[in-house]
Amino acid sequence: MQLLVHGGAGAAPKAPDARRAVLERAAETGADRSTPTEAVTTAIGVLESSPRFNAGVGSAVQSDGEIRTDAGIMTDDRSVGAACSMPGVERAVEVARLVMAETPHGLVSGEHAVSLADAYGIETDVDLWVERTRERWDELEPPSGGPRSELEWIRERYGRTDPDGRDGKGTTDATAGDSDRDTVGRGSTDGAPRDHDTVGAVAVDGERLAAATSTGGRWLALAGRVGDVPQVGSGFYCCPSAAVSATGAGEDIARTILSRRVAGHVERGLDADAAAALGIEEFAELTGSTAGVIAIDARGRLGSAYNSDGMQTARATDRSA
Repeated sequence: MQLLVHGGAGAAPKAPDARRAVLERAAETGADRSTPTEAVTTAIGVLESSPRFNAGVGSAVQSDGEIRTDAGIMTDDRSVGAACSMPGVERAVEVARLVMAETPHGLVSGEHAVSLADAYGIETDVDLWVERTRERWDELEPPSGGPRSELEWIRERYGRTDPDGRDGKGTTDATAGDSDRDTVGRGSTDGAPRDHDTVGAVAVDGERLAAATSTGGRWLALAGRVGDVPQVGSGFYCCPSAAVSATGAGEDIARTILSRRVAGHVERGLDADAAAALGIEEFAELTGSTAGVIAIDARGRLGSAYNSDGMQTARATDRSA
């Protein structure tokens, strides 16, 4: 088993060593599993349990003060499952896997996804708030007038956060103005941190591949917003040639179908690393935004690329293989 995980593309973290330790533990734990599907879900489960990442218990808050999680998973036979907009669900990737394994559907959303999770023994009603998130939310004065007033309130706040205590320059994203477009990968002109801390994993065992991605969304997104992560081909994709997981400016990732784009480059003959690099180059040219991808091809070659300030990754190989 070969497994590659990422902790999100965005600003450089304040405590990179601590985050890297969690990523390495996730990779090592996942690589010990017997199938690529088990490998990616196990690895992401470790990251969803850590408040250092924007997934599970480290998730962002939406405009109504609710935390909602999303995830998607796919295998090389194009089996797919996704779940989105789930309050109180830490193990979003397990819900996505449940949708893939037990339903005839590709995506289940909101309260119905939560009910499905509960019916199959996945814990719900989990407190996803952590101290730093609560402190930041308590500093705000959100409006009470419904979606129109919330939308106006978030216009200058959406996507700006400080996950894991990051205090350096952020990266541009789809919410940046045109004046920010020439700063891709070098920090936004206003110096505000941007939250691209989606987590993901890709795996291959020599015969089968799998890809999965999980997120807690974007800081102060409009309530109910769903980004690229649970959209097949955007936040994740898998085919017989490659498995890909993406992270970054979600709306732009969805517009360019980034994960499918990278897999397509592998199908056309590039190895995983060259395909990832080309995909990010094309993404930047098309959108002016920042993102990152990890990929693994059917021959076990790993790849990663990003144009943000940073994207931590970790890899592991099953020693018993």
